[in-house]
Order: sequence, then structure tokens, then C-alpha cells
Amino acid sequence: MTVGVPDSVLSRYARFSLYNSPYPAHDRGCAIDLYPGTLEDGRTTAAPSPVSGVVRETRTVRAPPKPYAPTHDHLLLVDCDEPPELEGLIARILHVEPAVEAGDRVEMGDSLGELVRAGFFAPWVDNHLHVGVRRPDQNLRRATGSLRLEPDVEIRPLAWDGTGTVVATGETYAVLDAPTHPNPGPEFVGIGVGRGNGDHADGLAGVLDGGLPHYDGGGLLETNHRRTRGVSDHGTPEGPLTLAGERIGTLEADGRTISWDDVVVTANGDPVTGLSTFCARDGGFGAKLVGSDHGLAVGERVRVGVRRG
Repeated sequence: MTVGVPDSVLSRYARFSLYNSPYPAHDRGCAIDLYPGTLEDGRTTAAPSPVSGVVRETRTVRAPPKPYAPTHDHLLLVDCDEPPELEGLIARILHVEPAVEAGDRVEMGDSLGELVRAGFFAPWVDNHLHVGVRRPDQNLRRATGSLRLEPDVEIRPLAWDGTGTVVATGETYAVLDAPTHPNPGPEFVGIGVGRGNGDHADGLAGVLDGGLPHYDGGGLLETNHRRTRGVSDHGTPEGPLTLAGERIGTLEADGRTISWDDVVVTANGDPVTGLSTFCARDGGFGAKLVGSDHGLAVGERVRVGVRRG
């Protein structure tokens, strides 16, 4: 069973990703991370609800031990009645310290509490809500087992030659000014990937979603138009995919999941941990390199490459 995530949900957030995570709950796009960004009131920790419904349960859960994060997180279960695509299903929401409790009614956009950075997070990951969806007859507390999700929104793949200038850095990441979002606000974009081998890539197949190659595989997200033309997760042929003219992996038979090749991402020839990819509608979008020893500085010109491991 595949559940559509409509624009009425996704448009409330600055960014989203189905595959950019190391945790099995995201396998084959069965969970989505929703990044609110900075809200109109200036807060970066508010957790706007993706659904309307009644809170079924809140509970504290253990998180992987990390020196930079608390060892606990929180699970919220919400019986959904909106959006219509999720009516009758249960939303599983993590990474929120709840300000609600069982029996409370929440509306789409209401704050569920405060976003938290538990041990599930890599240090370069921004605050977000982790959301999975299940039927009421499923095990609601188990980490894996959520239904496959399909973002039902236009996503524009952006061509990128692998170059850019560093505009922001942290200890574990560097953000480039390219590719540039052509229409910030209403439209979601992502780094485009080609189909084929190397220089013979045949146009842009869709948007790359995932951690290349530091997480186990990624995803190819396509626009509504490609899906409605039949070039979809049931019609897209499996085969090699390329980024900036270099082969990065193979599209699997489901038409969306990517198995990475044995590759290394480089910045000006030096290896980095990888490239973090996602869908975004904010003007701050750009390629994000991750790695604790990236050595990059704001203003530096960078050429990102992919080579065999």
C-alpha cells in the first residue's frame, strides 16, 4: 500500500526527504522527514503538525547514545482525519517534545511541541519531524513497518555541474550556492540526476534524495507530470543513474529506490563523507557537503566530484 502525501501537508515545510536517513524506518521511502525551517515568528524549534486528528498516545523512547545529544526522544501517535489521503490512518511522529497529550485534538499546522535533537540525528542534520503512517491494525510502536509514502507535489530537478561557492559552514558541513532555486517559495526543487552512463546520461530523470554515499541507498523522486504520463514508479525502467556526468548508482525495479555504486564524493579532489540531498522550496537551497574534516571556508570555490571507491 502506498499513501500519497499531498501539497496541503508538504507546503507547510521548507524541506522534506524520504531517503536522507540511516535508519531502517526510511527504507524504500516508508517515512518522511519534514523540515519547518525558520518560521514567521522567528522560531526554529516549533513543530507544526502535518495532520489533523486526535492524539492517541505520547511516550518517551530511547535514542542511540551520541555525545552531542540526549539519549531519549518522543513518539506521538495521532489518529488522522485530515488530510483526506490519511483519514483513518495513524501518524507516527518523532523528534518532538510534546506539548499535547492523549485525547487532545490537533489541527494541521498547530504546534505539537518543541523539536528536539536526539541521538537519532547525525550532527549535520537540521531539526525536523520524522513522520510515518500505519493502519490501526499494525504494530504502532515498532520502529519499522510504516506504509510507503509518495510525495504528491511538483518537484523540479535542477541541472548541476558540480561547482559552486561555499556560503555557509559548520563543523560537519558546508553549503554551496549552487544549484540555485529558480523560484523560492511555492516550488520544490532538488538536485537532478541523469539516466545512463557518464557523459551519455539521457536528460534528467528526477530529483536525488538521500545521503550519497554515507547512507545505505537513496531515492529518485519524480514530478506529478512524469507520474501521470506513466513514467512512474511502475513504469520507470531500472538502470544506471548519473550526477554531474558521473555514474552514482542503479535504479532498482521499484522505480524509485537507488543502490549506490562503490563511490567517493570529493570536494576539490579531497574525499568528504558525502553529499546530503533532499527537496526544498526555500531560497537557501544549495548542495550540502557533509564531513567532519571538510576544511572548506565561506567564499571558497568548490568542484564536487564522484569517483570510484
